[in-house]
Amino acid sequence: MLAEQAGGQEVGGPGPAEWGIQPVPQAARRLRLTDYAILWADLGIGLLVLVAGSLLVPGLGLGQALLAIVVGTVVGNLLLALAGVVGSDLGVPTMVALRPALGVRGSWLPSALNVVQLVGWAAFEILIMAQAANAIVQTLFGWSFYRVWVGVFAVVATYMAVVGPVAVVKTWLEKVGVWVVLATTLWLTWYLVTHYDLGALLAQAGTGDLTFLGGVDLVVAMPVSWLPLVADYSRFARRTSSAFWGTYLGYFVANVWFYALGAILMLGLKLQDPFDLIPGIAALAGGWLALLIILVDETDNAFANIYSTAVSAQNIFPRLPFRAVAVGIGAVCAVLAATLPLAEYEWFLLLIGSIFVPLFGVLAADYFVLRRRRYAVGELYRVAGAYWYANGVNVAGIVAWGLGIATYQLAATQWPWLGATLPSFVVALVAYLVLTRVVRNA
Repeated sequence: MLAEQAGGQEVGGPGPAEWGIQPVPQAARRLRLTDYAILWADLGIGLLVLVAGSLLVPGLGLGQALLAIVVGTVVGNLLLALAGVVGSDLGVPTMVALRPALGVRGSWLPSALNVVQLVGWAAFEILIMAQAANAIVQTLFGWSFYRVWVGVFAVVATYMAVVGPVAVVKTWLEKVGVWVVLATTLWLTWYLVTHYDLGALLAQAGTGDLTFLGGVDLVVAMPVSWLPLVADYSRFARRTSSAFWGTYLGYFVANVWFYALGAILMLGLKLQDPFDLIPGIAALAGGWLALLIILVDETDNAFANIYSTAVSAQNIFPRLPFRAVAVGIGAVCAVLAATLPLAEYEWFLLLIGSIFVPLFGVLAADYFVLRRRRYAVGELYRVAGAYWYANGVNVAGIVAWGLGIATYQLAATQWPWLGATLPSFVVALVAYLVLTRVVRNA
């Protein structure tokens, strides 16, 4: 556990080469606007995003789905980029940035939840890559080696997590990854435009099984899923503005593009199940090659999840060696990917939104409204310091977060026409401001 002694001792020791949970010094912050645009565009491209886009139809008509994609991405990206501001301002990862709002020990709860959701995401990523690779091999040769592919992609993603984000961006994404996947995405888009009647697809009415704002929530869930780890990467920025705009623009283009492709593919291929999307792409003329390139690029998503899982774990257990934690997490993800069903993906997306949208409402209220972007970085790591509150927990932050989660669940189940994202965010933000004033007055 944390090394906690009286007298304001630091919580956590020196970080490893990847900085662990320690502040990244200015001299080590090397990433620019273009680096972040490439990183987040690449993270926004993936087979799981295609699957998420396919969940919007036929509940919504294609026109409604495309509008929901744009609206949801605008909202979700704003939350994502603003959360990254905290990391680039302070040089600290997301879970450490939550300590002033929740307390040093209070930040353990979102850290533990983040570990669970990131392990789930990484397992989903490895699962989807293994399925895609297996579909390609079956299409070409009739062979099936699903669990072998699980092992291959788990090893690759874990290795990338061990070498760290700066190396991944500079040596893989910028030189190779983003360019080959961009060419593939352009080809796939051209194929859809030239082989399917988009006008006829737009004219199809939705079944009404999904409300418009429910569709917006499904889209918001994807950028929001990155909220708990965005500062893990923005802390390497030379300037806050570079990280903000690079994150926003890069992820906006990729998220809109791939959600839209998923919805169009679902209708164009006349699929009944969203999880038939991958074999459906593989069956297209040349589709296996497009699928191969996209799944190779997908490794960066799994890498990001494994890397940030290790960082979140270190917020609770800072003495754990980063590389050993990353390797252990990669092994757990491989086991889950080999046994996990994909059928609960939509439920998983909405659950993530219900937890992390209101969490950022609390962080935004504390950092941007109350403290005007001023945190004492040294105090983030001190027992009995400025952010210790009552035995390490800020009750106002925890209660406001809980009220936001309850609002999300209530809106999603009882008033789906209202949407759940904005109400839960606003309730958590306002509740934190009110409760903080009450506590201070008391």
